[in-house]
Amino acid sequence: MGHSEQVQDDYNRRAIEYIEALGSVEQMATPDRELISEWRDSCSGPLLDAGCGPGHWTELLSQDGRDVLGVDLSEEFIGHARAAYPDVNFERGDFRRLPLQSHSLGGILAWYSLIHTEPSAVPQILEEFARVLRPGGSALLGFFGGTDGEEFDHAVSRAYFWSLEGMSNALKAAGFKVVESHQRTVPGSRPHAAVIARRPGFSTP
Repeated sequence: MGHSEQVQDDYNRRAIEYIEALGSVEQMATPDRELISEWRDSCSGPLLDAGCGPGHWTELLSQDGRDVLGVDLSEEFIGHARAAYPDVNFERGDFRRLPLQSHSLGGILAWYSLIHTEPSAVPQILEEFARVLRPGGSALLGFFGGTDGEEFDHAVSRAYFWSLEGMSNALKAAGFKVVESHQRTVPGSRPHAAVIARRPGFSTP
């Protein structure tokens, strides 16, 4: 079984537990809700929630009639998301190979959805994000802050830390310009980090 298939299987097996613990926006930290909402409002054009999980962030992105697609490997998550948010579009898929035209999106949210990707494969995904983003489009990435590539024991599946500098450098190598970085700590929890990066050029409606 390949790495991505293992992650898919791990989340399918524990989907119900995950949804009960972390499956609504109301259960998320206030700074995260504020950051994602502000980022959404700054974007022009269709949005992608890459690694959407149970779909709660996708639903938040879709407010005010935004055109949003949620993509995830887990059949269990996609089934739940479609039932919970029937007015939002969800597809099962791999964001390493997005079924989208080049330059078709205004923004991509990848909220802790790269943490299970082997570090050597992250550059390919960031290049794919750059391909589907229109000039001026924006990507918001959330992840656990730490030593680049260091493995840790995540509750669901093997995962990896990234530093703000390391993720920023990977984004720059994929053609992005980093415009914001954030880090916060919660006692008894791993450090949280986020980066907003833009594809150079001018955004069009």
